[in-house]
Amino acid sequence: MSKVPEAPKVHYFGIRHHGPGCARSLVRAFAGLQPDCVLVEGPPEAEGVLAALLSEQMQPPVALLSYCPDEPARAVYHPFAVFSPEWQALRWALMQQVPVSFIDLPLAHQMALAKAQEAEVAAQEAEEASESGGPDEANAPAAAHDNAPGSAVAPAAADGAQAPAADPTADPEPGYRTDPLNWLAQAAGHADGESWWNHTVEERGDGEELFAAIAEAMTTLRADLGVQAEESCPYRARRELLREAHMRQRIREAVKKGHERIAVVCGAWHLGGLQASVKASADSALLKGLPKLKVQSTWVPWTYRHLARASGYGAGIAAPGWYEHLWFSGVAADAAPGSAAPRTVGWLARVARLMRERDLDCSSAHLIEATRLADTLAALRQRPQAGLEELHEATRTVLTMGDEAALGFIADALLVGQRMGQVPPDVPTVPLQKDVEQQQKSLRLKPEALERTLDLDLRQPNDLARSHLLHRLHLIDVPWGRVSRTGRASRGGTFHEIWRLQWQPEFVVRLIEASQWGQTLEAAATAASLEQAQQAEHLRDLSELVNQVLLADLAPAVQAVTRILENRAAVNGDTLQLLEALPPLANVFRYGNVRQTDTGMVAHMLDSLIVRAAIGLPLACSGIDDDSADSLRTTLLAAHSAVSLRDAPEQTQAWQRALRLMADSTTAHELLQGLAARLLLDEGIWQASDAAQALSLHLSSGVEPLQAAAWLEGFLNRNAMVLLHDQQLWQLVNDWLCGLGEEHFVHILPLVRRTFAAFSASERQDLGQRARQGGHSTVAAAARTAAVQWDEALAALPVPLLQTILGIVP
Repeated sequence: MSKVPEAPKVHYFGIRHHGPGCARSLVRAFAGLQPDCVLVEGPPEAEGVLAALLSEQMQPPVALLSYCPDEPARAVYHPFAVFSPEWQALRWALMQQVPVSFIDLPLAHQMALAKAQEAEVAAQEAEEASESGGPDEANAPAAAHDNAPGSAVAPAAADGAQAPAADPTADPEPGYRTDPLNWLAQAAGHADGESWWNHTVEERGDGEELFAAIAEAMTTLRADLGVQAEESCPYRARRELLREAHMRQRIREAVKKGHERIAVVCGAWHLGGLQASVKASADSALLKGLPKLKVQSTWVPWTYRHLARASGYGAGIAAPGWYEHLWFSGVAADAAPGSAAPRTVGWLARVARLMRERDLDCSSAHLIEATRLADTLAALRQRPQAGLEELHEATRTVLTMGDEAALGFIADALLVGQRMGQVPPDVPTVPLQKDVEQQQKSLRLKPEALERTLDLDLRQPNDLARSHLLHRLHLIDVPWGRVSRTGRASRGGTFHEIWRLQWQPEFVVRLIEASQWGQTLEAAATAASLEQAQQAEHLRDLSELVNQVLLADLAPAVQAVTRILENRAAVNGDTLQLLEALPPLANVFRYGNVRQTDTGMVAHMLDSLIVRAAIGLPLACSGIDDDSADSLRTTLLAAHSAVSLRDAPEQTQAWQRALRLMADSTTAHELLQGLAARLLLDEGIWQASDAAQALSLHLSSGVEPLQAAAWLEGFLNRNAMVLLHDQQLWQLVNDWLCGLGEEHFVHILPLVRRTFAAFSASERQDLGQRARQGGHSTVAAAARTAAVQWDEALAALPVPLLQTILGIVP
């Protein structure tokens, strides 16, 4: 009597990450197999937080964040969506109370190996740089970027492996390794592996039979490739061997524990390695003596945008929103029969809703015809249902009338999606993260993946606290929001801030990094600002930092940074740095009262810098070339505005004295002499007669034309109003131009044209009209026009109609 073959104890399920078809088939396979042990490819350090999956507050997409407490920037994400096969496997095991474990090589070893490899590459680059006489500037930035920690590393398209940091010394990744599905897609006549996999796997669900087909295809592909399947990078090759050896060891341990039905969920590419005939002793020898780092894991919210391939995620998918639609419109194991809308109709209905929200024409007839076209295309292509390609073509043809531009918002809102997950409040977090989350909750500022506008009225306590929160986050390098506008006159002047908010999942890692500065946001922002102050090299950076800590309402930091600025300024004789430091401090003084903060120390510092900058200004403007003078003009104008904002009599007088010295100087650059004269005229220090005298002196025939043109450029200061309103100055400039000889005129023409090119189009038009009139003022002409007698009774007739249109009550 023949012996009945023993049923296999280990069942392998090769999947592709974030595939709804794989996930649906996996749930059906588990329902039939009823495994008594589930092993999932993933980081073993995260097993302690798996229980959170059963919480009602756990809403995917989410990600496992694993990081080194001693080096928070060294972090790795493992994202999950509701349609991820691993997510469904983990939830099934936890709900059925079946033992479940992660079996990948611990990140403690993977991160230590990556750190050692980075050190090796850095040492090699340093050795090459010393041999060549200097660093390779062209390659250095790329290498630094490739090895930057903290990025969301992930597997290749059909692989469950977590990709390491790129090796800058390695050859480019071969096409079959980037996406092995391309080989099968080419054989099946598809354009790429993505479309082939969608059609064959994700848009259908066949239970356990599907995984047998996947296993046969992937193991055959890996075997046929032979030596080509080996990694081109030795580091990657060794890492893959270590990972598969560790997973084989964990599978052997499960068998030894007596489990009869072991389900192994892993990347399809690893099936060949996990089922290979390798002795346990060989795997043990390979894994012996690996370096380790301390690693902690937790859950963090994730977004569909970060699941998309366009974000740079190695296992990214082209359309997370479409995959979500496939999952919920399919027949999931826990869904009520007939509860899901048909795939085609449901998708086109969502497209129609988007179009109608944007006031685009989309009637029921459009939807009927689009559905018919999609189904017809699927039938012509011998597909059981319309897929994404057919729906896209039907949408473009029927709903948008061939307009590709209208498909942009559909791709953003539906194909990718704006969904952001959430995690339970009891998952492990650092104290700083808890403090930020508590402030977000108390201030009613919910982190969202969709960018939105926030208008803050700083006179309201809650809005002022929101502004403090956002500015403090900026100080610890968490730019949740960016200021787009400040001080709208129609809404209270400087009492308003307009922010653009968009939360990014990687901000969690930055909060963990910032924990080194403090356990609360206020303490961390204060310590971070003091560290930035100590490292600042220029007075401008320090003065801008004073502005930032004031906006963040960090009184101790304001005092400390101001003191550092004062000490640096006391020993700094660089007038340019003093000038650059004035505008940020003036902003601090301007916004101080608005934010209910004491700016007395800042005012004292600003006054001191104005006096010192005024003393050194005439000398700083002397003996410089044209480029330096043009650069200094911008700095000088900003400093002049800062002095006007301060509006202190003593400091204003000191500044005006400096401008007089510049205007009368014979050593200062002509451009800056002219600018000083113009500023004196605008401030009312000079009368029109003084300006005319200066014009006559600097534009006389005895002055070098280039010097005269430079003085004129500085005096006009890109504003033609002084010429349009002052007949005497107009005549002086006109006489100077007319008195130039032909040779001098040709020599001076480019610079004069550059000066007049800075005027607005309307100003140039007015200047041309005045020149055609022989110098008569356009203002006088306008006055003559205004002096025409009007029939007031006739002019009053349309007033009632205008009041009705404008909504003005008589």
